Amino acid sequence: METVDIAVETTRSGERPSLDPVTSPALPVHGPRPLDPSTVAVTAGRPPRVPGGPVNPPLVLSSTYVSQGEPPAGDLLYARMGTETWSPFEEALAALEGARLPGLVLGSGLAAIAAVFAQVPDDGAIVLPRHTYQAALGLADELAARHGVRVVRVAVEDTDAVVAALDQAAQGGARGLLWLESPTNPMLEVADVPALVEAARSRGFLTAVDNTFATPLGQNPLAWGADVVVHSVTKYLAGHSDVVLGAVVTDDPELRAALHAYRTQHGAIAGPSEVWLALRGLRTLALRVERSQATAALLAERLSAHPAVAQVRHPSLPDDPGHARATRLMRGYGSILGLRPVGGREAADALVAAVRLWVPATSLGGVESSLERRRRFATESPTLPEDLLRLSVGIEDAEDLWHDLDQALRGL
Repeated sequence: METVDIAVETTRSGERPSLDPVTSPALPVHGPRPLDPSTVAVTAGRPPRVPGGPVNPPLVLSSTYVSQGEPPAGDLLYARMGTETWSPFEEALAALEGARLPGLVLGSGLAAIAAVFAQVPDDGAIVLPRHTYQAALGLADELAARHGVRVVRVAVEDTDAVVAALDQAAQGGARGLLWLESPTNPMLEVADVPALVEAARSRGFLTAVDNTFATPLGQNPLAWGADVVVHSVTKYLAGHSDVVLGAVVTDDPELRAALHAYRTQHGAIAGPSEVWLALRGLRTLALRVERSQATAALLAERLSAHPAVAQVRHPSLPDDPGHARATRLMRGYGSILGLRPVGGREAADALVAAVRLWVPATSLGGVESSLERRRRFATESPTLPEDLLRLSVGIEDAEDLWHDLDQALRGL
């Protein structure tokens, strides 16, 4: 029932060489080379090519399927267990993550997190970043209170601190989960995911990576040995702020079966219409991410020189603490910015009120640019700065977004 916060401020010497996830043998292959992820996003999960057949998988609205006698394995029976509308999305996401097994779509990102956390035994342990999705922190604390799970919060960018936390959590032979976000939400800290996966595995811990911020285009943690990858499909994968979904991807058949059982038994299922929309959104993922990442880097550079800005966080900036590691491990720096204006919390709230194109709203990853002050939520980590704004960069014109921010900052 214990929650511990570890923030050792040391630096690990000796960076690991990069493991290039693009060369994962599980990615679809066309001719002598793997397909580029941008191509996979468009082509995976399509129906068979037959004369007169549809290009897109159909949306099937049925809760029940015809069945009698002993049901053969894999037959559709009831939509809580599986549907033909889920499968194309699950196959496409698995292909993007370089997995050999289909993913599993769930009713929300939090449902996906809960399915993974449920694999931790009572009296086990969860090691997770002190700055991570607030609902994940809350769920971990609930498991600590109700099931005796030991929760250790750590500065995930400090590899030595995480290894020390794993050693502490594994005392007495305890088993559990290393939960990673990289970059973290909302502080944008970058973890050495390959090194931490190796450390967790050697101590008998599962490793899960929330890949929502980076997307499968930015990194593929399964290629580094992670046991499971988690997504809030609501964000970049669906991309249009019109569905709430989550997903998990793993190459471990037993773990997949356990996650599938959780989804079925807890009713953490998705509606077919939402999943169909998510697959449609997935087709443009590469275009949206390419545009929003480029704009985010441009805005980060300009904001870092703005007299009304006290701090900017984005891994593209050469002086950002996560720059070197992100450059080594990721294929892109992401589309989320952290911004702290001069003037503290009052200035942050004034900036949110002054923008006209940016949407004051929670969530992220949509085509529209949005921003919010994160500590307005009482459930956020107490170590998060009160004045931190999280900016989700969309696909609008970069100059229009800049001028809107600039006029708001000049008015502070």
